[in-house]
Amino acid sequence: MSQRSAAISRTTKETDIALKINIDGEGRTDIDTGVGFADHMLTLMSFWAGFDLDLKCDGDLEIDSHHTLEDIAIVLGQALLEAMGDKKGINRIGFAKVPMDEALVEVVIDLSGRAYLVYDDDILPPIIAGDEKDVWREFFKSLAFKAGMNLHIKFEYGRNGHHLLEGAFKALGLAFRNALSVERQGVSSTKGSLD
Repeated sequence: MSQRSAAISRTTKETDIALKINIDGEGRTDIDTGVGFADHMLTLMSFWAGFDLDLKCDGDLEIDSHHTLEDIAIVLGQALLEAMGDKKGINRIGFAKVPMDEALVEVVIDLSGRAYLVYDDDILPPIIAGDEKDVWREFFKSLAFKAGMNLHIKFEYGRNGHHLLEGAFKALGLAFRNALSVERQGVSSTKGSLD
């Protein structure tokens, strides 16, 4: 199998992003988004997925982190889609439940080519690590739509916003590891295509 990797750069008036990903990596990261909490979450996701991820972002953080996180998710989704290639042999569906102290989070993904997000953040506190919780819904929405995947995140219970999001990113990483594992010959679809 050829190496499943991608490199994407994207520059707008709001952000300047350079990203390289190898989905068959060892979980090595070099991440600098300008948002320490985002660096931490993306490092966790990559470690548990087994991705090598290099990511640099210079964003308009003088406004807030919204554009930075949304644009990173756009580029990450594009890179994942490119790195997956024709998706032949992948499991396609992945899931994980992760506890983080008092919190429990479940993530289920389907790399079907059909984008959808189910994300109920009612139990998240309004502010997490200095940012509105809404920025994370926008992150996951952009990631799901650019990667062409169904993404379901269920915050089962918990009280600490850091723990809840940490559980979500670890579970997302494990779900990616499962879904991207190559265990069959053809495409995982009775239609014969994942477009």
